[in-house]
Amino acid sequence: MAFPIDPHTYWAFFVTMFFMAITPGPANLFAIRTGLGRRKSHVIAAVIGLNCASLIWFIACAFGLQILLTAFPLLFQIVAVAGGLYLGWMAFKGFRAALDIRNENIASSLTAAPDPNRTMAATFKDGFLVQLLNPKVTLFFTAVLPPFVDIHRAVPPQMVAFAATAIGMDTVTMTTYGLAAVTLSHTLSDPRKKQVFDLGVCLILMAIAALIIWHAGMELLRL
Repeated sequence: MAFPIDPHTYWAFFVTMFFMAITPGPANLFAIRTGLGRRKSHVIAAVIGLNCASLIWFIACAFGLQILLTAFPLLFQIVAVAGGLYLGWMAFKGFRAALDIRNENIASSLTAAPDPNRTMAATFKDGFLVQLLNPKVTLFFTAVLPPFVDIHRAVPPQMVAFAATAIGMDTVTMTTYGLAAVTLSHTLSDPRKKQVFDLGVCLILMAIAALIIWHAGMELLRL
């Protein structure tokens, strides 16, 4: 059976997802915060909660993109170009912010150790809500994902492949952040180290945004 996504598109998505997954954000910081409680079971509960919310986002996105592709193929490509431009703009803003070392601090409230008496169910619920309302996830599904979807292929199989890749990568990175919480939080709390990390990630995301815009522009010319 043929792979549902063009290999070049998939690897571009894979690289984008990798850098988005490892970039510190609300989900990874929540995993770190949970890991500071030194209870591995709670880290697992947090990661499951976070990724259950991601799965709901993927299911909702699959139905929405299917409708958009069927009814308005031209509009979809315009959205794809806009998504690439937005990703590039966000990466540029992140790069510009990272040039100022004063911006390279992680909020201590998010990395502070949680209540040791908290139940696993409560940790799961908190993880679910953190990811469901995560602005980084909103950006991903509204601006980053659409440009990778091929309008000439069936959407559901593509979304399954994208979801498996994204959730699998998030599971690995969130679990790693959580189980190695103290070391990672100390490393990321060093402004200089975080600055180098952020500058590198932003440069790579700007390059990927340029490729997205080029690909979507070519598709527009073919319509």
